[in-house]
Amino acid sequence: MTKFTLYMVRHGQTYFNIYNKLQGWSNSPLTKKGVQNAVDTGEKLKNTKFVAAYCSDTTRAEVTTKEILKRNLVSDVNKEPTTSPFFREEFYGYFEGNDMDQAWYLAGAPHGLPTFKAIVEKYSIGKAKDYLKDADPFHQAENNTEYWDRLNQGLDLIKNNPQIKDGDNVLLISHGNTLLSLVERFGNGQFDVTERPANGSLTKLEFDGDDVKVTAYNEQ
Repeated sequence: MTKFTLYMVRHGQTYFNIYNKLQGWSNSPLTKKGVQNAVDTGEKLKNTKFVAAYCSDTTRAEVTTKEILKRNLVSDVNKEPTTSPFFREEFYGYFEGNDMDQAWYLAGAPHGLPTFKAIVEKYSIGKAKDYLKDADPFHQAENNTEYWDRLNQGLDLIKNNPQIKDGDNVLLISHGNTLLSLVERFGNGQFDVTERPANGSLTKLEFDGDDVKVTAYNEQ
């Protein structure tokens, strides 16, 4: 079983981020600050050697990844990352592009939990996904099982890369809810998953075969 460190970075700030809109499979461009988020993170990681780089097939993730990689001084990895829909954010279905607070109110209020934080504090991020799908009139939003069925294929894509050897570092540009979901799953309750990670922030996961642990979250 290969032991490696996965450096996960949340993409730079987008317009939907500043408008407080749910942004899963939909997309909005990076703001000027969002590009700077990527540049700043690239500078911090410029001396970290990556043997592989991955991101979702959304523009916000791809642009962030390229800004980071082109500043790296020591990596052998190609400047073009491996993109895959497996790494996309949760699909919010009917609620894509909707006001974030309103969407989570519609999902949680029927259960007496009017905010995302309230749902997570009582249950989990997984339960929040299930509630959102239930509230979606088209029932197209991903529930927790559907979400993990997809994301696990992305994690397998990384773990099965024969170029990754013991002690290597791998880069993955990800999304806010996905980072929270991974930290909830592998963080052993050590981190506050009601607090969203900052744009451009760094989260680290240590992989040892199927054993995964979070060693850093939301570093800025």
